[in-house]
Amino acid sequence: MADRIEGRVLRRGDYRYESRRREACWHSGVPHRYPEVIVLANDEDDVVNAVKLAREEGLQIAVRSGGHSWSGSHLRDGTLLIDLSNLRHVAVDKETMTGTAQPGIKGSELNSMLAEKDLFFPTGHCTGVSIGGYLLQGGFAWAGRDYGPACMSVTGIDAVTADGERIHADETRNADLLWAARGAGPGFFAVVTRFYVKLYPRKRITMNSGYFWPASAARDVYAFVHEIGRQTPAEINLMCNRDPMTNDEPLISLNATAFTDTEEEAREHLSVFEFCPARAHVLTTRLNEVTDTGTLSRLGTDPHYDETKHYLADNMWTHASFDDLWPNFEAMLKTWPPAPSHMVLYNWAGYEGQPERPSMAYSVEDELYYGLYAAWSDPADTQKYTDWVTDHMRAWEPYASGIQLADENLINRPYRFLSDENLRRLDDLRATWDPDERFVSWLGRPGPGAEAAGVSGTGRKRAVDP
Repeated sequence: MADRIEGRVLRRGDYRYESRRREACWHSGVPHRYPEVIVLANDEDDVVNAVKLAREEGLQIAVRSGGHSWSGSHLRDGTLLIDLSNLRHVAVDKETMTGTAQPGIKGSELNSMLAEKDLFFPTGHCTGVSIGGYLLQGGFAWAGRDYGPACMSVTGIDAVTADGERIHADETRNADLLWAARGAGPGFFAVVTRFYVKLYPRKRITMNSGYFWPASAARDVYAFVHEIGRQTPAEINLMCNRDPMTNDEPLISLNATAFTDTEEEAREHLSVFEFCPARAHVLTTRLNEVTDTGTLSRLGTDPHYDETKHYLADNMWTHASFDDLWPNFEAMLKTWPPAPSHMVLYNWAGYEGQPERPSMAYSVEDELYYGLYAAWSDPADTQKYTDWVTDHMRAWEPYASGIQLADENLINRPYRFLSDENLRRLDDLRATWDPDERFVSWLGRPGPGAEAAGVSGTGRKRAVDP
């Protein structure tokens, strides 16, 4: 089978194997996990033959499209890693508002292609994220509150199964495989080689306002976002991080983005932030700037992700009162890691304009999303910052309704990322489509009783099943 693969086949110990293994993880914290074989696929035929090679050699299969997994989930011992980063073809039909895209194309590249045709697809916030893993895990998107998780806009897939068979899945053919592909993330049991997606008219105006406060204003600012996050149509990105130039005390920055068809409407959406109780203590502002998501990603998001650093990420969904979260956050502020470590808070679910969710594996979301990211340079600090992130997110578990499969920390803190019902259904489908467990699954999974964990409508802890 290896002789039939046109792309590169690297076995452990080969020249360039280690550099390619390290390149498969976007940051310097490359895990000590070693595939036996890495296949850099050139096309779908290579994917088929790579799957058959894995079966021939008795290896499990892991898949990489862009390698932006924080935990390097696709790097596993004793596996064959299929690298899809060269599968980058895109086709767009403006008349039918549909398109196809292969998993190696970056969301930022897709967004630029569509902008030239006045079209839009809900791509991610970081320019380096390829769409393969992004769509499989759900897809936390620009304007995602308007369009839902990006996987909702996936109408079909081409895939290679564990038997090395090419199949198509949509709502009428192999519908259960499409159901699984929309949210299973690293637990998906096939290789997607092409996504079929629906596209949208691009809003004429993207407008952003930014506010920056000292850490002393944190409680008032976060409480304000918890209060208005569900009601406002604007997308909020509230961040806590140290100044990368000085590494002084953490700063609080609130970026709000409106996606509208007129500047007047955008200003109206953003005007609510002028009434933040901490407005009088703001350090500086940027008000009502017309921009685009590419610029927002390059200038606002990307600088916090330095590929020369080691990273650990964790996250949670919640609708708790910030009063419940404040004691742990206050403790975090006293020991904040060096830049570019940061925490983001996005408003997400509950907005009245959001679309109805279809039946899909993706099944855990809430009003607010918190993501916590520690970054460090010295490998000797790995345990220190792993504990810092994990312990603080664990302290918030009584107020969490789950996590999302994007910036997960499942090795250190397995937690609910799908509903119990959907997790059971995925297990059943895996047994059907991949009975030999040829494909690797998640790095961890929630324990029993996960469905009952989380916060109540008042922000108090729910009882957990014994």
